Amino acid sequence: MKSFFNYIKSVLSGLWNLMLGMKITIINFFRPKITEQYPENRSKQVMFERFRGELIMPHNAANEHKCTACGICQMNCPNGTISVISKMETDETGKSKKVLDKYLYDIGSCIFCDLCVSTCPQDAIEWSQQFEHSVFTREKLVYQLNKEGSKLAEKKKVEN
Repeated sequence: MKSFFNYIKSVLSGLWNLMLGMKITIINFFRPKITEQYPENRSKQVMFERFRGELIMPHNAANEHKCTACGICQMNCPNGTISVISKMETDETGKSKKVLDKYLYDIGSCIFCDLCVSTCPQDAIEWSQQFEHSVFTREKLVYQLNKEGSKLAEKKKVEN
């Protein structure tokens, strides 16, 4: 007889919990819907200031960048997203120095950890607010961040 009452008690408890769940479902069913119309509201889309969309290398009006091709960002990248390809060039005085040839960034394998940006001694790279990265092939997710024909920006000498 005791097992019969336990059975009835467990069935009623199950029905009670089912009704509580259905109550929450019905309340949410009749609430007004708040849907973001994404493709149509791009002009109103505001991203947070600290949002990490994609890595960029800013260039000035003279097509100059700050990257010295030191490779610290490449060394700190945990999964090999960044490839800094440099070459040696000689200047007028005959000294040879390392110059950035290509700065490749694979956004498809980036985990957006910010180790590259935070460890760059020249502040040559930064995050943009761009968030749309949909493509059909993974090869299109590899970007060259330095522009064609760009060069290292000359440091301004501070006079005392």
